Amino acid sequence: MKPSIPKGTRDFSPEEVNKRNYIFDTIREVFVRYGYQPIETPAMENLSTLTGKYGEEGDKLLFKVLNNGDFLAKADQDALDARDSNQLVPSISKRGLRYDLTVPFARYVVMRQHEVTFPFKRYQIQPVWRADRPQKGRYQEFYQCDVDVAGSDSLVYEAELAQIYDEVFARLGLEVVVKLNNRKVLAGIAEVAGIRDSFMDMTIAIDKLDKIGMEGVEQEMAGRGIPETAIGKVKSILQAQSLEELKPLMAGSAAGLKGVEELETVFDYLGIGESTNEIVFDITLARGLSYYTGCIFEVAAKGVQMGSIGGGGRYDDLTGVFGMPGTSGVGVSFGAERIFDVMEELKLFPEDSATRLKAVFLAFDDQTHRYAFRCLRRLRAAGINAEIYPEPAKMGKQFKYVDKRNAPYAIVVGSNEMASGKPGLKNMKTGEQESLTLEEIIGRLR
Repeated sequence: MKPSIPKGTRDFSPEEVNKRNYIFDTIREVFVRYGYQPIETPAMENLSTLTGKYGEEGDKLLFKVLNNGDFLAKADQDALDARDSNQLVPSISKRGLRYDLTVPFARYVVMRQHEVTFPFKRYQIQPVWRADRPQKGRYQEFYQCDVDVAGSDSLVYEAELAQIYDEVFARLGLEVVVKLNNRKVLAGIAEVAGIRDSFMDMTIAIDKLDKIGMEGVEQEMAGRGIPETAIGKVKSILQAQSLEELKPLMAGSAAGLKGVEELETVFDYLGIGESTNEIVFDITLARGLSYYTGCIFEVAAKGVQMGSIGGGGRYDDLTGVFGMPGTSGVGVSFGAERIFDVMEELKLFPEDSATRLKAVFLAFDDQTHRYAFRCLRRLRAAGINAEIYPEPAKMGKQFKYVDKRNAPYAIVVGSNEMASGKPGLKNMKTGEQESLTLEEIIGRLR
């Protein structure tokens, strides 16, 4: 059998895992500084938890998990005979892989509402799964790094989340644009255009703007039954470049004006010129998930062709579907896989890191090999990443191993070095070697 992995998934080498951990550690450090606490939820959720939360497009991308044992034993026979997969699924699958971390968070809050302190600020770094068509920057298994607040409708949290985006990407050395809009503004557009009942159809179409262009969006709306006059009105409003320009266009919609007001408040909190990256209003930002109700976010990297590398928004009643109405929440997510790909392309990862192997001990014979092993323990106790070649083989073979491991130093131990207590520290880049005590080697490598 030829080994393979499922489409839309990836293996990661040790070097790549270290780079990914650099991203995770940077994000986690910022989350903690802003007062967020970690939680984890299962890879699988009940399908009843997941379905109906992501809009028609999202629900199609859920990975379903077959029931244990003979999953056909209780299958809907009529659906099976008719080969109707939509009708068949409920009878053969009760669980699914989580699509995101936000819906499981809402479920978690409801189940533990008497344990958590509100506003509840949590972060979560775990994989999610989507049955999407794999392409550049789009995978079927990928990590999300989420940060959310539940139990407050204060817009200070929208401003805080924008700051978190700004600080994380500044630390990673990645220039981005953080885009903000508001679902109330989008509702206002639908209302002004006279298509309030087609709000979701309109937002689903607008959400595809980056992929299909304005002409494609117009065709998408037309295909969804939106009248040509309304499409023209929507297109006209989407030309607005600022909140000042948008406000008079929303005069016919209380919801639209409320959305503008909320955005003005967030930008007022943020101030002008106080961020490292651009934080801007973008009226074309839609976010396709149906649970968003207020401010929405999206992050785009500069200098590289890639989809969004982060996004999120306000959801006023996501907990309501689980029996706990009126608990507003807001959160954003970092797309770790795309961030990794962008940083690789732009060569933004630091050459050295805390996880890098610093030195490899090499020995000439069995006696010096045992001595080197005892020395190795002292280096590790001093916090230095080091290892030993497993046997006293030919020196050429051992040095070749050090090169392949990309370790900057080799520590050579022969009978003379053991007798003097001064192993040879060789710089693998320059080729220079000097005899130093173990304490001196530890000081150098630190």
